[in-house]
Amino acid sequence: MDIKSAVGDISELDCDVVIVNLFEGVESPSGATGSVDVSLGGIISELIQEGEINGKEGSITLLHTFGKIPPKRVLVLGLGEKERFDLDVVRKVTADSCRYLRRKGIKSIGSILHGAGIGGLRSVDSAQAMTEGALLGLYSFNEYKKKNEAEENLIDEFIFVEKDGRKISRIDEGIATGVILSDATILARELVNQPSNVMTPTLLAKHAEAVASESGLDVSVLDREQCEELQMGAFLGIAQGSNEPPKFIVLRYTGDSENPSNNLGLIGKGITFDTGGISLKSAAGMGEMKSDMAGGASVIAAMKAIAKFKPKINVMAIVAATENMPSGTAIKPADILRAMNGTTIEIDNTDAEGRVTLADALCYAREQGIGRIVDIATLTGAIITALGKVRLGVFGNDQPLIDLVLTAGDESGEKMWQLPMDKEYKEQNQSNVADIKNTGGAGAGSITAAHFIGEFAKDISWVHLDIAGMAMTDRERGLHVKGATGIPVRSLVKLALNLASHPSP
Repeated sequence: MDIKSAVGDISELDCDVVIVNLFEGVESPSGATGSVDVSLGGIISELIQEGEINGKEGSITLLHTFGKIPPKRVLVLGLGEKERFDLDVVRKVTADSCRYLRRKGIKSIGSILHGAGIGGLRSVDSAQAMTEGALLGLYSFNEYKKKNEAEENLIDEFIFVEKDGRKISRIDEGIATGVILSDATILARELVNQPSNVMTPTLLAKHAEAVASESGLDVSVLDREQCEELQMGAFLGIAQGSNEPPKFIVLRYTGDSENPSNNLGLIGKGITFDTGGISLKSAAGMGEMKSDMAGGASVIAAMKAIAKFKPKINVMAIVAATENMPSGTAIKPADILRAMNGTTIEIDNTDAEGRVTLADALCYAREQGIGRIVDIATLTGAIITALGKVRLGVFGNDQPLIDLVLTAGDESGEKMWQLPMDKEYKEQNQSNVADIKNTGGAGAGSITAAHFIGEFAKDISWVHLDIAGMAMTDRERGLHVKGATGIPVRSLVKLALNLASHPSP
């Protein structure tokens, strides 16, 4: 879909449909909506009085113009209560309205910027949010279907119409930003949605190499032998149960070559399929375990966008990619693994494998001189018990960095919530036979898992994002369609941009 801007009057645009908007409680439309209402003989006002158009968030009323104005149809879109209106609403209603129009077979759409008038939003922000809403809301994964309705009813163009020509450059800036972030998020979705017989560690590494080639990133992929030389016993211990060779993927973006310490590490869990190992998962829902590499997909995709924005910061992304399989060579409960830094790990449950692979990834990042680390992982079912599928969990050892991550989430519309890291929780990970145990028991499972990872971050500024409840969705809502969400790609990119704009002294 081609998204672009145009100077002019929305009622004069020659297209299949134009979108105007209305806040809840408005009895007499003004601005562009009022202008279109006048051109249509007051039909919008009449329908407001009759209660058919009410401005409630996401409400849609489609009107035919019958030649009164060049657009064939007008869609009146509800923005909800003005007091609760924000960029999240813009993204959601744009996505919902675009899907609605796609089902109608619409090919060309014109729209005013939602909220850029009395809504109080900047035109650049509204344009970015609408771009994200349109591109992400219309995404569909169709690679393995012979025929799909979404492919037949593609929308060709979406035009943001603005009367004031002085605002066009800022609108174009918002569109460009939205396209970059959406493309990266869609890449993450594509990687996660692939079946695990396709998205093996080897093929995930090839995708990372393709991103690096396209984006001018440095890339290295360590094989089993190289990981053995680095004594990555934790990562390789998880990998030993699978016939698929493990791949330790490293992407590097250098945006501040004169200041190597101005850096950020993004570490994504890369379990391309998780059976639970010897501690086998139940059959119900196991198919979704192809998404256990969503953290890895998110950091690869974020690097693609970061390379395009070119922030003044050095960013390293790491994905320790492997399967977690039950076999005669798989690790067993009570086995002991040794991480790259020499820490011994008692395996209490082989289904707590992701944190074990992350241990070596964090050790590697520390050895590479990374001073700030954010890891992203579909780590625990406990986070779904705690936060449901509305927010991802945030943990860490550095409150300023945590605050920056939370801010990036707020700005991106990817909801997060910080959980406590009291030292008492850490005691649950104590082992009688090793330095640490890979589970802390039933209580506070997400927190004890975070403490396990934190053991390998040590004194490095570190934040852990548990995205187990957010990586996939089973329903269509706002930006998200069934399948992978691409969370938290946009937040990771925003974090890198914010850190580059306000580097630490």
